[in-house]
Amino acid sequence: MPSPRGFPTNPTKYCAADSGFQRPPELGPQESSQQPAGPPLGSQAALAVHRAGNLVAPCLTSSASATARWRASAAGKMSPTPQLFSLPEARTRFTKSTREALNNKNIKPLLNTFSQLPGSENEKKCTLDQAFRGVLEEEIINHSSCENVLAIISLAIGGVTEGICTASTPFVLLGDVLDCLPLDQCDTIFTFVEKNVATWKSNTFYSAGKNYLLRMCNDLLRRLSKSQNTVFCGRIQLFLARLFPLSEKSGFNLQSQFNLENVTVFNTNEQESTLGQKHTEDREEGMDVEEGEMGDDEAPTTCSIPIDYNLYRKFWSLQDYFRNPVQCYEKISWKTFLKYSEEVLAVFKSYKLDDTQASRKKMEELKTGGEHVYFAKFLTSEKLMDLQLSDSNFRRHILLQYLILFQYLKGQVKFKSSNYVLTDEQSLWIEDTTKSVYQLLSENPPDGERFSKMVEHILNTEENWNSWKNEGCPSFVKERTSDTKPTRVVRKRTAPEDFLGKGPNKKILMGNEELTRLWNLCPDNMEACKSETREYMPTLEEFFEEAIEQADPENMVENEYKAVNNSNYGWRALRLLARRSPHFFQPTNQQFKSLPEYLENMVIKLAKELPPPSEEIKTGEDEDEEDNDALLKENESPDVRRDKPVTGEQIEVFANKLGEQWKILAPYLEMKDSEIRQIECDSEDMKMRAKQLLVAWQDQEGVHATPENLINALNKSGLSDLAESLTNDNETNS
Repeated sequence: MPSPRGFPTNPTKYCAADSGFQRPPELGPQESSQQPAGPPLGSQAALAVHRAGNLVAPCLTSSASATARWRASAAGKMSPTPQLFSLPEARTRFTKSTREALNNKNIKPLLNTFSQLPGSENEKKCTLDQAFRGVLEEEIINHSSCENVLAIISLAIGGVTEGICTASTPFVLLGDVLDCLPLDQCDTIFTFVEKNVATWKSNTFYSAGKNYLLRMCNDLLRRLSKSQNTVFCGRIQLFLARLFPLSEKSGFNLQSQFNLENVTVFNTNEQESTLGQKHTEDREEGMDVEEGEMGDDEAPTTCSIPIDYNLYRKFWSLQDYFRNPVQCYEKISWKTFLKYSEEVLAVFKSYKLDDTQASRKKMEELKTGGEHVYFAKFLTSEKLMDLQLSDSNFRRHILLQYLILFQYLKGQVKFKSSNYVLTDEQSLWIEDTTKSVYQLLSENPPDGERFSKMVEHILNTEENWNSWKNEGCPSFVKERTSDTKPTRVVRKRTAPEDFLGKGPNKKILMGNEELTRLWNLCPDNMEACKSETREYMPTLEEFFEEAIEQADPENMVENEYKAVNNSNYGWRALRLLARRSPHFFQPTNQQFKSLPEYLENMVIKLAKELPPPSEEIKTGEDEDEEDNDALLKENESPDVRRDKPVTGEQIEVFANKLGEQWKILAPYLEMKDSEIRQIECDSEDMKMRAKQLLVAWQDQEGVHATPENLINALNKSGLSDLAESLTNDNETNS
């Protein structure tokens, strides 16, 4: 059976022929003559065209015309095979074109090569990237000038703009260059990076290159010295500040961490110190000043600051607190910081710099065009201590560190621990010392007053940045919200005049006689709200009059019948105090166990300030001070009692318990070896030696000689049993 539409029933019978295929034997001559000439063997595309031709033209009757039509159709639909992409050939041509573009300083050779090469766009882009890196590698190996290197990077930038290489190529080339070149040439390369900051911030380069630039700058900062390459490091930081937006969180210290690696090393061994000895010997021998050393013209001041090892050690020990301010929240560390700071600031106050003598040479150098030298970190040599204290820049450096430290201690930092809270005594000392530091800055030449005001303005501005940081660093760019909601038809509201009556008073009718009467008592709502008759809050005198009378011991009112013990009265009293009394928000060290105790204390304070309603109200404080002292003593917490200085009776009792172990405790009370030897020479009785140790410690510490500090010293020395005994004695006595 022949197939419908003239298709052969056995397509595997095709054989080679010049103009068709042989007729299958099962077809008759009539059927065979109607078949057009078939395609040659192996041509699948021609076979498909042949089959399609039979489907669309079954009614052809002439084999010659069918053959001609098939050949014309096959010739029109067959296309030549496309050329394949060759990586070695493309790389060679791109390298040659890059050299040509580098010599001509024109990107046209690269554009021509990119358009002529076969292959996909991604294949050609990746190959051109490799060609750029290969040419750059040859230039670096041949020690070419920085101009050639920068020319290659400029070609890469142009290639990104023209769309013939990937957007990250210039940044990869910059990273390769800065990794291979020495620091002096890196300075030149980085100047090129700085000048093109507008290019890096464009939409084409920013998203692809910001991480490359950040990594490149961090790698450079690791290679540079912070003391010798200070300017270069500053340029890198300024570049990053210009590149990234203000709200870029990668540049923030969000968790308020400190650079604890910035350790100041100084001489901690008093035996090796040369302070005091060498200067005395030099003055006695009258040593001549050698050439290059400081002469009379360079003498900073006429007065000589007395410097010993103790001042040297305490001065440089303060750097550890500036490095890690969290130590100031610990009581023992704060006591040491307070003691050292008072001595250092006392030296600054006692030996002030003279404006005419301290800055004479510096002013002359500035007038003659001399450079102003600034050191990022000062040296800690004992020989330089006298010169440093006489240097105005050095003093400004130290005083600025104090102001920055105080700002952190007083400020509200989001990630600061809840335990880091200043006491009232610490806050008061910081406030007074801040004023003293600003005064010292204004007195420090040259232009001290102007410098002090500038520093104060900068630190006030820092408070705004700190608040912004605590809020999670929201973006400064406010995007305008697009109003996509359909506009609603606004219905016209009824005018108020429509509700007014027609009478002469224009009475507002509310639909009910009683409501109309109440509403028209005062038609103006704002005036009604401001009326004095709406003032329902009583005054402090009226509300606390009964409680003040009950607090008077002469009235002999029992505690259970006092108004302060009533919970309803206490709740209303707290609300009234929060609205009208300044004592409610004042910080205090007293810890109250219950609300009645707190209100009773507040009543005593109010009784002193409020005028008597009719006659003078006596609180018993003038007549019976012992009762009031007992009341305050009950309100004191154990921590407050331990902050009081030790008494002579406590020293007598504890010296008997300390006995032979006094020498173990002595170093932890900051007693020197000479003082310990003096105590041993004065007496042979161990109890007397212990008493002398405690008395010397009390004289040395003053108000800081508290039982708490003594207990801490005992724990550090390993005398935990005595520390526990002293704690129990304090609780029993209190």
